[in-house]
This record gives sequence, C-alpha cells and structure tokens, in this order.
Amino acid sequence: MPRLVCKEGSATRVLFVAGFGPIVRDREASRRLYGDALGIRLDAEDDGYLHTEGLAGVKTFALWPLAQAAESCFGTPEWPKHVPVPQAWLEFDVDDLEAATAELRAKGYAILVAARVEPWGQTVTRLLAPEGILVGITHTPSMCSPDRGTASSPGAPTSTTPEETA
Repeated sequence: MPRLVCKEGSATRVLFVAGFGPIVRDREASRRLYGDALGIRLDAEDDGYLHTEGLAGVKTFALWPLAQAAESCFGTPEWPKHVPVPQAWLEFDVDDLEAATAELRAKGYAILVAARVEPWGQTVTRLLAPEGILVGITHTPSMCSPDRGTASSPGAPTSTTPEETA
C-alpha cells in the first residue's frame, strides 16, 4: 500500500508545489523547446520572464532567467562566482514561512535569502539543494485559499496529514 510520508515533529508543512522550471541562460533556445516544440503556451512578461499557470500538476511552470534568479537571491543581476549556478528552481508553499526558515537554518542549510517579499506579493526563502536546484520555501497568497490550509486550484490536495491510503 502506498503511504504518504511526512516527518513527525517538523515545523514545515508543505501545502503544494508553487512552481518549477529551469533556470535559463539562453531564453530563446528554451522558449523554442518548451513553447514551440512541446507546445506549452508561455506568457511573456516585459522583463523576459516566460511562464504559464495552465499546466496541470504545478501552479506555475516558468523559464526563469539566471539574472532574475540572482536579483531575487542577491539583489544583483550577476550570480556570484563562489555560489554554484542552479539548473532549475522548485518552490514549496508552506503554512508557516518563518518556522520553516528557522528550521532550515537550525539544520545547517545555507539560506541565500530569507523572507524576501517579491514584487508580485510572494514571500520567499531560498537555498541551493545539494543537486543544484534553487529551492524556494514560499508563501504565495494568490495561490492559496482563504484558510491557508489548502491549495486554491480544483482537485488539489486539502491535507498533508500522514495516513495510509487504500
């Protein structure tokens, strides 16, 4: 029987995957693959950010330029040479961003940015995972239901309580 795995005693409770996508260096080559070849309809922002909220399974899939990832983490469009360059980003919306950030710090993870409020209203803590993924622990009001306990999209899980499934 499959089981939902959840570590008891953890302050972090992931509600849903808020977004995923590759960190891109060549925006047009990536747009041709994901947009043209794979047929994903990508909306373009004025700053070059390409995204869609129309793929089932994630709230957002986006081609995030490395310069914008650097700006979000370090306040500059240049990725620091001493920090490994990420290949992708993955965000988990959580029910208590402050507690999750504190727990990550207490466990020794190097936080790149803590509780930064992005221009679109999302609050994010970022770190690099061992495999080079830029991980965001987030609170994204536009993606949450009013009670904050569930994701706002139809069919999304409403609980992360560990339990056996039949």
